[in-house]
Amino acid sequence: MSKFTEINVRSASSQALSAREQSRMAKRQAVLSTAAQLFNERGFHATSLDDIAARLGVSKPTLYYYVKSKDQILLECVRQGLEMTLEGIEVSRQAGGTALDQLEACMRVYARIVTMDFGMCLIRVGDEQLPPESRKALRRMKAQIDLAFRRLVEAGVQQGLLAPCDPKMTAFMIGGALSWIGKWYDSGGAYSPDEIAEQAVRTLLQGVLLRESET
Repeated sequence: MSKFTEINVRSASSQALSAREQSRMAKRQAVLSTAAQLFNERGFHATSLDDIAARLGVSKPTLYYYVKSKDQILLECVRQGLEMTLEGIEVSRQAGGTALDQLEACMRVYARIVTMDFGMCLIRVGDEQLPPESRKALRRMKAQIDLAFRRLVEAGVQQGLLAPCDPKMTAFMIGGALSWIGKWYDSGGAYSPDEIAEQAVRTLLQGVLLRESET
């Protein structure tokens, strides 16, 4: 049974008019999710629409009902990765607490998202393959992530919770380190995404030097 057939079965109980649109949206999302997995596994250039159709268990012409091109698929995958990150960061900030509490929460969210299909696609494939206008739009979204980290670092310093530092450089270091998880993460590895996120946050905030009080 193909993924599309499974979606049809699950959608069968949906109500009349909205059911068709819900089914189409679910199938389109299946296309994007499957494409993100393949981009992460093989790379963008090494993945064809035929590969995506084969994994979904449908014909290639069927894909064109949901997407126009492989470039559009990549754009949507990267956009979803960015939107997930921005939404997660905003929810973490809205939860309140000190600047340090919010920074830790945002770091965990980011570290967790880059182990997911769309978040990983954002890191492994990026936006370099996209047309200039799309690339500009996505990079504006990326800048929002950096700005959120930068403001929290700056607030943490002002509140006396973080050591004095250059907020811009520190935000770059935090974002870069967490992003790199998406490069090497292996779902079959020894550590779960939550364990990786916890270790990453601890290392970035506490460092690796042994303190005198710990000897």
